[in-house]
Amino acid sequence: MPRGIRIKTEIIPIVKQRMLQRGFARQIDLAERIERSQSVINFFLNGRKVEYLTFYELCEVLDFEVKEIADYDALAIAYIEKTQKIDSSPSPSSPLASPVATSDSPSLNLYLEYPEGEVPLDSPFYVERASIEQRCYEEIKKPGSLIRIKAPQHMGKSSLLTRILQQAENQGNKVVTIDFQITDEEFFSDLNKFLRWFCDTVTEAVAGNNRELLEKLLQQLDEHWKSGKRFGYMKSCKNYFERYLFPEINQPLVLGLEKVDRLFEYPKIYKDFFGLLRAVHEEAKRRDIWKQLRLAIAYSTEAYVPVDINQSPFNVGLALELPEFTQEQVKDLAQRHQLNWSDTEVLELMELLGGHPFLVRLALFKIANRDINLAHFLQTAPTAAGIYSKHLQRQEYILQQQPELGQAMQEIVTNDHPVILTTEIRFKLYSLGLVKLQNDEVTPRCELYRQYFRTQ
Repeated sequence: MPRGIRIKTEIIPIVKQRMLQRGFARQIDLAERIERSQSVINFFLNGRKVEYLTFYELCEVLDFEVKEIADYDALAIAYIEKTQKIDSSPSPSSPLASPVATSDSPSLNLYLEYPEGEVPLDSPFYVERASIEQRCYEEIKKPGSLIRIKAPQHMGKSSLLTRILQQAENQGNKVVTIDFQITDEEFFSDLNKFLRWFCDTVTEAVAGNNRELLEKLLQQLDEHWKSGKRFGYMKSCKNYFERYLFPEINQPLVLGLEKVDRLFEYPKIYKDFFGLLRAVHEEAKRRDIWKQLRLAIAYSTEAYVPVDINQSPFNVGLALELPEFTQEQVKDLAQRHQLNWSDTEVLELMELLGGHPFLVRLALFKIANRDINLAHFLQTAPTAAGIYSKHLQRQEYILQQQPELGQAMQEIVTNDHPVILTTEIRFKLYSLGLVKLQNDEVTPRCELYRQYFRTQ
């Protein structure tokens, strides 16, 4: 049998919410409760396999029945695939161990992966943008480096960030990931509380299972933080890293900051915090101690947020915007789903979806799983009866809650030529992934969105 089990993809948000309800504000808290590493908890919460015993312990702590959240379907498919490989080997003339999915071949021969959230590190369905990944892997080696990954929702920011951090860890760096999306609201109430939470989070992740080091650093942080009232909390945060944290680790520290867009909702926080990130990045150019810090930041957009260009981390470092998949990449991805498609079929799909990673992967998943064929998909996709109904309705709900966005989207989809919008509206729609930008001109990201929102 496969050596691990994972939670169902659709259950992930419920599990993360339950974790917070049970008083585990951070992944490290849950990790300590079951005496496992934080990376194990990260795997569990992102739908990746963990050992059976660990899975059962987590279910007990979070008050779930195993059968409520365990992805037994994926387990069964993996088992069938494994036993088929053991019982039979491919013929010399066959390039694939399992057959191409056709109307005559059962879908159970396929190992499929529902496309939601971060693509697992071991996934056969991750599409590498080779030039981008390689640049990131080289950049993260550099002392004091900063990588900025900018893209709308569902374009692969988190998946790329995870691979950068794994590469950094493989290079011998200490890696800490902070996801602002799952940070409690209370920590955004003022700068003092936020920066103290930030220092606590980094400290616990750095110490890991070394309880002696953790207690030592937290005691030093408690004592050091008293100076914040006198010198300011930004300086206290910076000095804590210099005087206490860096001297305790004999390796570079890589911080992966996920969903930093959330900070834009808190002007009193983001201006100073982003200014601090910019300051320590610049300081690495003249002081060796800050060369130990490397930053990798993932976000959707910052353009409508007023930040002093001299205090912003969004105009320095290596900037990357994730492109859509090309025709060759979509065809390759179809083949990984064991769909033997012609160029014509690939183009038919892309005429509706473009190269949007999430939309393309969901279509291929459904077709490979024989839930729908290509012809029926093309007819129903832009409707409430199609496979994107939940995704489209979720986007529609967001537009309804912000009427100015809804009105702008209607203007975009009803025009056959690009439209001009205010900066804030333009970039909010971009961050939702609904539009493309060409200088000041705005068009629908794909024909799917044009057709659906035209009828609303």
